[in-house]
Amino acid sequence: MTQAEVLKPLKTWSHLAGRRRKPSEYEIVSTNLHFSTDNPDAPFELDPNFPMACWYKEHRNASPLVHPDWNAFRDPDEIVYRTYNMLQDGQETYVFGLLSQFSERGHDSMLERPWAATLARLYSPARYLFHTLQMGSAYLTQMAPASTISNCAAYQTGDSLRWLTHTAYRTKELSLTFADLGFGVNERSLWEEHPAWQGWRKLVEQALVAWDWAEAFVAMNLVVRPAVEEAVLRALGQAARHNNDTLLGMLTDAQMLDAERHRRWAAALVKMALGVSDNRKVIEGWIAKWEPIADAAIDSYCASLPDVPNAAADAKAATRKFRSSLGL
Repeated sequence: MTQAEVLKPLKTWSHLAGRRRKPSEYEIVSTNLHFSTDNPDAPFELDPNFPMACWYKEHRNASPLVHPDWNAFRDPDEIVYRTYNMLQDGQETYVFGLLSQFSERGHDSMLERPWAATLARLYSPARYLFHTLQMGSAYLTQMAPASTISNCAAYQTGDSLRWLTHTAYRTKELSLTFADLGFGVNERSLWEEHPAWQGWRKLVEQALVAWDWAEAFVAMNLVVRPAVEEAVLRALGQAARHNNDTLLGMLTDAQMLDAERHRRWAAALVKMALGVSDNRKVIEGWIAKWEPIADAAIDSYCASLPDVPNAAADAKAATRKFRSSLGL
């Protein structure tokens, strides 16, 4: 071996050197960041049998969904923290503009009282549901076997928080016009007791204890989220427009833009996973487990939703169409 060969330095991002081009910003700041995957037997380079290490070995390393290189996953939108903030700053500017303009026009004072009562039952308690979506995404951020997957889940967590805060903001606004309808007061009891929400409670409370990282992904991103998006966003938005509540319709449209991006990265991860033949059976088994619970949640919610007669059937069909588009 010559001296030149001994002293030849590695490129700055040696794990990306095989591409023979300068790495993109996305590749530099997103790939191969999880130190806890370096040693599968001791995820944190500590005692391999301390509780957290055992948790990762059982619920991440021993997942039945397998791939030889999860780090090969790439977000199709190649979002990084900088661009995520730019993107969602624009989205928030749009939402704040909606809220401001409709407030200036006295929007809430023009709503019919029966529709306002519907919002008190079927809209403002949704902040509890959105918080569960936030929690599910945060767990996936923590447990995913590759940083490129964790990053997508982290941005999804932020989006769920935005949905929650939009709902809380509207709850306060509505309370100023309809002080006697329980806005800002009754949401917890409605979430815990009203029939429209009990299907969602069962679904999300069970999904949040799907500890295997891949089952958590399938349950949340392929079943729970599409069900919520089609029923609590799209169908509720349609009902809102039918009741002269254009503001809520436009807010749910804005949230669906986030949902479409979530579906893109979920689809890319499923496509990658299906490259391993045994994974199809695993994923479809989990879908078969979670889909009936999601269908029941859609049915119970949409049964209370006015002026959208085919809401439940349309929502369930849309969730199946999404999963079918993934080849499942």
